[in-house]
Amino acid sequence: MRGTFALSLLTLALGAQAVISKSKLVTYVDVLALDNAFSPVEAAYWTGYPHHRRTPFSVSPDGKSAYLAYLDSSGTDVHVQPVNPKTFKATGTSVTVTGGKEAGGLVAQNDGFAILVNEAMPSGTANAPADNTPVPALYRYTNGKQTWKTWLGGPGVHDSEGRAASPDMNGDLVYSAKAGLYGAYFVVTDYSGDASGHFGDSIEYVTEDGTLKTIDGATSSWGCSHNTGIAFEAADAAPFASICAEDQGAIWLNTKTQGMTNDGVKISNENTTNGGGGEAMGGMSGSYSALARFAETSRYVFAWVSRGAVDVTANEWMGDGYTNVQNRTNGRNVAWSLFSDKYTKVGAQATSKVGTEDGDSQVNWITSGDNDCSNAHAATFGPVNGLITWEEISNPTCDFIAMGCRGDFAGTHFQQVNKNGEKVGVSFKSDNVYVAGDMVTYDAGLSTTKICWPYVSMDWDLSEAVAYGGSTTTTKKISFACLSR
Repeated sequence: MRGTFALSLLTLALGAQAVISKSKLVTYVDVLALDNAFSPVEAAYWTGYPHHRRTPFSVSPDGKSAYLAYLDSSGTDVHVQPVNPKTFKATGTSVTVTGGKEAGGLVAQNDGFAILVNEAMPSGTANAPADNTPVPALYRYTNGKQTWKTWLGGPGVHDSEGRAASPDMNGDLVYSAKAGLYGAYFVVTDYSGDASGHFGDSIEYVTEDGTLKTIDGATSSWGCSHNTGIAFEAADAAPFASICAEDQGAIWLNTKTQGMTNDGVKISNENTTNGGGGEAMGGMSGSYSALARFAETSRYVFAWVSRGAVDVTANEWMGDGYTNVQNRTNGRNVAWSLFSDKYTKVGAQATSKVGTEDGDSQVNWITSGDNDCSNAHAATFGPVNGLITWEEISNPTCDFIAMGCRGDFAGTHFQQVNKNGEKVGVSFKSDNVYVAGDMVTYDAGLSTTKICWPYVSMDWDLSEAVAYGGSTTTTKKISFACLSR
């Protein structure tokens, strides 16, 4: 017994000391053959700059099955492909969610999966949004067959507060086995009620049998105005951990408030102009794998990109406790924050004191250079160590004060961090691996864990906007990458 205990301590010690490196980044290039063509490039809102179109990816709790979801290159129909979680090759028969306009989140189960999409409601549906504007819906499939479908917007959902649609499926889907709940957080635009024509966000919970459940202090019909970024992660009970980047000047940990009220936890001051906030959590096709929970703990890690904040002034339109700031830098750098639980930020909040010169003194930076950083994501290896990734552009041209930038692609970067708020080792980069789908933690046994994600092997050009009409690039092959410690 004593020898076994000593070996366990040694194993834990070695695991804690292990540091990521480029030699531990393993790629599976073009390994997954798709039945249908996929367009991997999405034009960003307003700028048209290229973003990765998300491919949601999830592995079942028992580790025996996995699924990848993607939007058909036609722009209609979401396909879900079973994947061998060890080889990343296709297995079984793919499922098509007919009419889906985007894949907004995926949860694998031992007997199937749940997927968040947006789609037009059936013709003739009373009080449906005009012009076939898509509405969010959650599907559950068991052994390849649809078990249930639950609308998360449209008629019958928060009718008195204002009916909601989701023309852009910017959001995420998570699941808690302990709570027995699926949670979905997504951008909405209301088409009835006081907020009609305006954009906000919604948090909805669905039980394991497909019942939409309104939970006081957790469900939200309208939270953060013109939400420009969402981060969402499961907890043992509702409400789940949630973060939003809104259009009035801040990023909030809003697990408690589900909105942008100043009694929430202010993570960061951000310049917001014309509804934009610097694409802090990815912008179009973002809002996934930005918030991650350290296994078997209550702690979370969050990553975003920011230009920093100077010159804190009063936001007179919003009133006391709300502020505006100016950008500190031209390009964006990578920032990260820790939370001791789903309600509590480790360290100081961002200041709301008018007249403060430094509005970002609380920020824990990963980078501090002149390059522009984007596409930040976070994942965890286990209870102690985490991973933050991002892309960089050298010599950036930032034409828009609160949007993205353009320039020469300077690689995808990887930095290990830990639960104590420390960077572990030094970062490294890859010029041909990207993060374009959910980052999933694998338990490889004997204290070894790895984080895997899907991407498309292609030349990644960030120097100019996508041509008018959208990218014509398509593929029928998906690659995977895994990073171990």
